Amino acid sequence: MMRLDTRLESCDLMLFGGVGDLSLRKLFPALYQLEAAGVLHHTTRIIAIARKDYDDHSFCTLLESSLRGYIGEDQFDEQHWISLKKRISYLRLELSDLDDYAAIKQAVATLSPTVIYYLATPPELYGTICENLHSSGSIASAGRIALEKPIGHDQKSSRVINDKVSCYFDESRIYRIDHYLGKETVQNLIALRFANNLFGSQWDQHHVDHVQITLAEQVGIEGRWGYYDQVGQMRDMVQNHLIQLLCMVAMDPPTQLTADSIRDEKLNVLRALRPITEKNVKRRTVRGQYREGKINDKACPGYLEEEGGRSNSDTETFVALRVNIDNWRWAGVPFYLRTGKRLADKVSEIIITYKSQRHYIFDPRQRAMAQNKLIIRLQPDESIRLRVVTKEQSLEQGMALQSRALDLDFSGGEQARIPDAYERLLLELMRGNPSLFVRRDEIEESWKWCDNLIDAWKRTGNQLEPYAAGSWGPESASKLISGRGREWHERLKT
Repeated sequence: MMRLDTRLESCDLMLFGGVGDLSLRKLFPALYQLEAAGVLHHTTRIIAIARKDYDDHSFCTLLESSLRGYIGEDQFDEQHWISLKKRISYLRLELSDLDDYAAIKQAVATLSPTVIYYLATPPELYGTICENLHSSGSIASAGRIALEKPIGHDQKSSRVINDKVSCYFDESRIYRIDHYLGKETVQNLIALRFANNLFGSQWDQHHVDHVQITLAEQVGIEGRWGYYDQVGQMRDMVQNHLIQLLCMVAMDPPTQLTADSIRDEKLNVLRALRPITEKNVKRRTVRGQYREGKINDKACPGYLEEEGGRSNSDTETFVALRVNIDNWRWAGVPFYLRTGKRLADKVSEIIITYKSQRHYIFDPRQRAMAQNKLIIRLQPDESIRLRVVTKEQSLEQGMALQSRALDLDFSGGEQARIPDAYERLLLELMRGNPSLFVRRDEIEESWKWCDNLIDAWKRTGNQLEPYAAGSWGPESASKLISGRGREWHERLKT
C-alpha cells in the first residue's frame, strides 16, 4: 500500500474517452488503487465521458467486469469497489458536437472549483474538446487539463495542438503525460543520483564508459496497424519515452526539487543532443522491421502480414541509436538507445557501465568482467542492481574473479505491490504537482531533434533491415555498439 503524508484536497475528474482501452486498462485500475489506499478526497467525483450509449448502471457493470480482469479476482475487494462506484457517473457525448457540451456545463456547476479534464482521446481532438469546453462555459475556475501522448507527429503539428490548448488553459494548468515518468524506478533516479555521493560523484565522463537504454517489447502492433504505420517506433517510443529517460539519466542536479528546476535541466540535455544528420545517420542509427518468427515457441507473423497490413510499408518497428550529449558532463560518452517490437524479451532497462581500472593486475582473460555496471530495471520487475567484481570463493581457482550483484529489489520485502505509474501520475495531477509531467518546450525540443533524424533517413534513403520476431533486432544493431569491448546488455537471468 502507498504511504502518503496527506489526503488529496477536493477535486473532481472528467475522463474523456472513458470507455477506451487506456481508461479501462490503466486509469480506472489506478483510481481503484487510490480508493483502496484511502487517499481520494471524500467529495471527489469521477465522470466518464464517451460516445457509447451507456447509463450509470450499465457503465459500472462494464467497469466492474473490466477491473476484475485487470486487477485480478484475488486482489479485487468488493468494499473498495462499492466505495469507488459511488463516485462514478457516465455522460454520453459526441466530442465534436458543441450542443452536447451543455451537459458538461451542467455537471461542472455541481463540481468543485478544481476539475481535471483528462483527455484519453486521439490528440487531433484536443483542440476541438478545449474549444467546445470554452464555448459552452464548461471550464472550471481552477480547471486543469491532462493530455496523453503523442502530441502531434512532428514539431509543427505539436505546436498546432499546443497552441490550440493554450488558448484556453495556461501552461501551468496543462499536464502532458509520459507514463514512464510515473514509474517508481524512474523517480528513484533522482534519489539515487542526487542523494548518494557514491553514485553522484561518479556520474560523468571521467567515470562512465557508456550508457544503454533499452525498451523492448515482445508484442507486435496488437491490431493498431492503421495507427502504427503512420507513426513507427521512432515517433511512438523514441520521441517521448526514450528521450525522457535519457534526460533523467543525463541531466545535471537541479537547483531545488521543484517542477521547473527539474524540467529546466532536462531541457538543457535536449539542447545539448548532437544532431544526427545526413553525414552520420548511417553510422549512428539502425532501422528495422520484424519478419515472421517465434516468441515463447509461438509463431508470430511478420509486420507486413499483420492484420490490416500492406505489403509495401517502410515503417520501422525497431530503432537503435548512438547518441552524444555535447556538454562538460558527458563529452565523449556514447549513449546507446534501443527499442523495438517482437523482440526476444519484454524488458525496460537503463545500464550505466563504468570504466575499468586503468591498471589491471588479474587474469587478462577476465578483463572484460572488470567493469562495474549499474542496472536500473523499469519492467517487468522494478529493481536497481549494482554488479561488482569479487574473488571467486574457491581453493582451486586462486584469484579468479566473478561478477556479483548487489540488489535493491522493489518487488519484494515489505512492499508487496509497486504502485503503477498511472497511480502516481493521477495522484500528482490531483495534487497539482507538475514535476512528473512534460513541459511544452521539452516536447518541442524533442520533436526538433527527432524531426532532423527522420529527415536524414528520408534524404539518404535509409533502408529498413529485417529481423526475425523473437530476436534482438537486426545484426547491424550489434555492430552499432561494438568496439572497445562493448555489447548490448541482454537481460540477466540471475
